[in-house]
Amino acid sequence: MLLSAAIAAILAVYTSQLIARPLQIVTSVARKITQESNFTLRANITSNDEVGTLATSLNQLVEWVGDYTQELKLAHQSLEQRVEERTQELELARQTLEQRVEERTQELQRTLQDLKEAQGQLIQTEKMSSLGQMVAGIAHEINNPVNFIYGNIECASDYTQDLLNLVTLYQKQYPNPIHLIEENIEKIDLNFIHKDLPNLLCSMKIGAQRIREIVLSLRNFSRLDEAEMKEVDIHEGLENTLLILNHRLQQEIEVVKKYGNLPLIECYPSQLNQVFMNILSNAIDALLEQKAHSVKSQKNIIISTLNIDNIYIKVGIRDNGSGILPEIKNKLFDPFFTTKPVGKGTGLGLSICYQIIDKHKGKIEVISELEEGTEFAIILPIKT
Repeated sequence: MLLSAAIAAILAVYTSQLIARPLQIVTSVARKITQESNFTLRANITSNDEVGTLATSLNQLVEWVGDYTQELKLAHQSLEQRVEERTQELELARQTLEQRVEERTQELQRTLQDLKEAQGQLIQTEKMSSLGQMVAGIAHEINNPVNFIYGNIECASDYTQDLLNLVTLYQKQYPNPIHLIEENIEKIDLNFIHKDLPNLLCSMKIGAQRIREIVLSLRNFSRLDEAEMKEVDIHEGLENTLLILNHRLQQEIEVVKKYGNLPLIECYPSQLNQVFMNILSNAIDALLEQKAHSVKSQKNIIISTLNIDNIYIKVGIRDNGSGILPEIKNKLFDPFFTTKPVGKGTGLGLSICYQIIDKHKGKIEVISELEEGTEFAIILPIKT
């Protein structure tokens, strides 16, 4: 009985170990899978009993969960990739939209600037057209009587000289005139008339010639009949412009001309005259503005011309005024920019000058230093 009991106990222990060991292995594998989330682990039990079936079922379940988890990971990665791609697309779309908005804004600003320039050009063109028509009309009306006066002065001078010669002859032939004639000679001071009358007629002739020159300059300056390009003498345009501005060139302003040997230039004459007029007017304004506080005794405007390799010509107009501030020098050619008081300037003059020079395929630049003066340098092709 003791032996049977011992054998029974041994069998009981062995049986419990045989059953508990596989269960412990399955439990350990299940716990490790849960803790580590490692779905590649398997319970290595191949028995055909209930524990083996349990291990096989656990392994199958772990495999299914692993597959499902892998699919979830792949789906998550795919979703993250799609979200990232979509985010990049949205960012690219935002940047593209911002770029298009910026380009559209710049285009609208350029359009607005072009409209302002066109408006300014139209206003100035209308003004110059009206001024040109008025000048041409006045020149035509003045020209006829001036030509009449100028032509008759020559005849009057000849007639007067003949009469003076006749009086001289009478004095020689009748050296002792009657008392009444002597009194009249003394009264009218015949000797003074004899000397002064030719000078008077000469002065009248010079004045009439001056008027003719002014009228011709007015007609040449307006050039309403020259809408197309033609070959002209730049020096003639400068001289005509100076003649128009002669009333503003006071005694303290000296114009120094340093003309080179220039060929005829292919251009729009009236438009270039407009450029010269604007720049010279600004130079005169700059010199007159410093009149009150300037220490310079003489104010100069130097006009120089130069032939550059028979391809270009250069026209420089320089004054010895107070110069231009550096911060506004780059704004001089902007439409409607002016440093003059309200009512004294429109800010269109230099802007239109720039457009005219650009139309002639040329260049215009400003060279200026404070208290050293300002120069406008114009480069023009001889043939456009």
